[in-house]
Parts: sequence; structure tokens; C-alpha cells
Amino acid sequence: MNEYIISKQVGKTLFEKIWNKHVVKTINGGPSVLYIDKHFIHEVTSPQAFNGLKKRGLGVLRPQQVIATADHNVPTINQHLPIKEELSRKQVEQLISNCANFGIELYGLGHPYQGIVHVIGPELGITQPGTTIVCGDSHTSTHGAFGAIAFGIGTSEVEMVLATQCLLQTRPKLMRINIEGNLNKGVVSKDIVLYIISKISASGATGYFVEYAGSAIRALSMEARMTICNMSIEMGARGGFIAPDETTFNYLKGRKFAPQSHEWDKQVAAWKELYTDQDAVFDKELFIDASEIEPMITYGTNPGMGIPVSGHIPSLNEVVDEDKSSFEKSLYYMGLQPGISLIGKKVDYVFIGSCTNSRIEDLRMVAAFVKGRKKSGDVEVWVVPGSKQVEQQAIEEGIDKIFSDAGFQLRQPGCSACLGMNEDKIPAGKYCISTSNRNFEGRQGPQARTLLASPLTAAVAAITGQVADVRDYL
Repeated sequence: MNEYIISKQVGKTLFEKIWNKHVVKTINGGPSVLYIDKHFIHEVTSPQAFNGLKKRGLGVLRPQQVIATADHNVPTINQHLPIKEELSRKQVEQLISNCANFGIELYGLGHPYQGIVHVIGPELGITQPGTTIVCGDSHTSTHGAFGAIAFGIGTSEVEMVLATQCLLQTRPKLMRINIEGNLNKGVVSKDIVLYIISKISASGATGYFVEYAGSAIRALSMEARMTICNMSIEMGARGGFIAPDETTFNYLKGRKFAPQSHEWDKQVAAWKELYTDQDAVFDKELFIDASEIEPMITYGTNPGMGIPVSGHIPSLNEVVDEDKSSFEKSLYYMGLQPGISLIGKKVDYVFIGSCTNSRIEDLRMVAAFVKGRKKSGDVEVWVVPGSKQVEQQAIEEGIDKIFSDAGFQLRQPGCSACLGMNEDKIPAGKYCISTSNRNFEGRQGPQARTLLASPLTAAVAAITGQVADVRDYL
């Protein structure tokens, strides 16, 4: 008599479902050839890739699946004038030339769709559930908020995707971070992700793709979800994503490049199948109570060095021995001392922008708080919208007037003071509360000192001129 052992089929994670559909072939004992649906490019990481194509006599295989914009090096005032910085100007000019020569759509300066690459993809409906998305930019993980496998790639990989529409990739390990419960007053999505990174460290998700789940995540808007997925890379993850739901579909419906008419209904039906099965297994799983999260701020030189704004910088005896040297080096750079509170710390600049927090919802959040208030006299405040569409919407809603009355400067779209790669640099030794994603040494300019925070925490600092707990002002 033959006996058969029937083992229970283990369910699939959302990542596995999307990944498996995009694998062209798997090399035995090696990586997979992964098909890429959408490829975003900008002026910084694409010039070398195009030069490689030219040297090999190759074209772009599917230019209609490549979307280009200028964002990193562009000025955020007087964009109608020639770019002053020579390297920035050359890179933007090279992008214009390469897109013209290879038949790629470019949303450059002056175009109504121009903006930060990770802002324009979602707002135009190019970013869609179940797709694979890459860009020569680490924060491509932003697009994962729509239930896409999205990640940053290097310049040689940019060339590979341009030439073949495929990429060699080793499948990462999988982590799920569950956040259950309700957020407290004054706590927003930026606080959620800064809290996670402070708990698991800036390398705590290295080697993983992270799925964010739980009732607190499902309650977030799409723009808030993008903030969280954006900073997945800051915990070392390859990328981060959230299963699509009605919030996702409502956001996408009617957008420029989203499916239309009958095709829309067909796509939504397919997107509703994009979820992690109940019996799916992750390599690692974390659980967080949303009520434990407070408004957060960083004090050091990596995004994992974060504390509740009401807390204190760790004392030396709270830091493990192997980390003490880098901890002390970081505090020396920041001009701070172990064990102190940041409340009342004077700030010089406030930057509200970047691919983390420059969407219309972020600007509305800040405007609602500062309406009828004035900025502190010795603080310079830059608000940089993530795209021309965000800028236009802010003007239509009167947000520009609120900022002007408060003494804030609403600039033009670009990456701006997120990184010291354009004209918007923080002066040496100055403190900047920033809604961006990185606080590395020199990130916002040589010797600049960066404190990462939410738009709300940045807004209260702009008004008071110092680090403050926004909950005291709501």
C-alpha cells in the first residue's frame, strides 16, 4: 500500500507574490533575472549609465517605461534662470540631452509635472500596486506604499535596466513590522518610522524587505504611508511596502497615468488580490504598540540616534561599550552632551521638504499649525514643495499666503536642503530641524548639524525658535 504525506501548503507573502510574477529566470545557486515595470531616472545617477550605452552602441530597450525628472541639483528659487553651480548645470543639461537622444519623457525644469522623483511617480498615477519599480536613488522604497516592490539601484544597474528592462537580483529576507492601536495626539507617520529605527537601529533591517502592517498602518493616508516606506532604507532595509487597500485605490483613481474606465475596474479587481496570506511565514516579525510612540527627534549623525522629544540623549552608561566611540564622535560633531534634554535647544534653520515630507498633506499640516502665528525672528524657514503640482495646489489653497504671513519662505520644487548637492545648504555649525531622511555628517552642507523630525515638530520649532514638544501647543 502506498502512503502519501500531504503537507499543508504555506501561504505566500505579498512580496513573494509580486516577486514570483516578475522573475524571468533564476540562475542556479545565484540571483534571479527580475523584470522591471517602471524605471525612474534623474540627473545625478543617469549620466554614466547613458555613457555606457553609447560606448556599447546600445539603445534604451523600452523608453516608454522610463520616466525622467530633474530634482537633486535644481535650484529652488529663480528656476527660470540658468543654474549657477557648474556641476549641477552640466548634469541637468546632460539629462536633457540624453532623454532627447534616447526618446525618454522628461519632466524637467519648467514642466508642470517636474518634481522630486518619488513625489511625482505617485501623484501622476505611474506608481501602481503589484509592480516592480527601480531608480538610481536609495529612497525609491517610497513607492512601496502602494504595494509595489520598489528599491534603489546603482549606476551600473541603471545601465542594465535601460538596456534590458531587467535586473539581476538576489531575493532578500522578509520582515514584517506590525503596528497596532491608535496614535497619540501630535504623533504622525514620521514619528512612527523614527521610533522604529531608534528601536532596531540604522542597520536593524539589513538584508530584509519590510512589510508594514497592523491597524495603525491601515489607518494612515497614502502620503503618510509614503513617509514610512521612504525611510525603510534608513534602517538598512532593501525596501519597504504596504499592502494596497481602498485607501490606495481612492488615491490613485483619476490620476493622469492610472488606469481609466473599464480598465480601472479590471485593475482594482487584480489589486485586491495583493495581500499576504494569513499562514505566510516571515524570516522576522516585530510588534509595536502605537500608543507607545511619542513625537520623535534625532540627536546624532544617523537616523537610528533618535529619542522622544520629551526624553533625553542617552548617557554614556546607557550606551553599550562597542558603540561608545562612535556615540561620542557623533555628539562632538553635533555639539551636544550625553544625558541632556533637547527641549529648549536653539535652532537656526527649519527645512520642510524632501521626498520624505514635501507632499500637499505635509504642507497642509504645517499651515494648519502656523496659521495666525509668526516664526521666531532668528530662524530661517524653507518650505520646499515636492513637485510643481504640490506647489500649485498650495497656492490654490492659500497655503502660500499662510506661510508668507508667518515669515516662512515657500520655494520651488526640488530636493533642496535634504542634501548638500545644490544651492540650498545649511551653513557650518548651524542647527537645522529637518523633515528629510538623513542626518549624516555634512549631509545638509559641510559641518551642518541636522535634527530629523516630523513636519509638526519642525513647525513648532520654527515658531518658538527652539526644540519644543508640539503637544504643548496643540
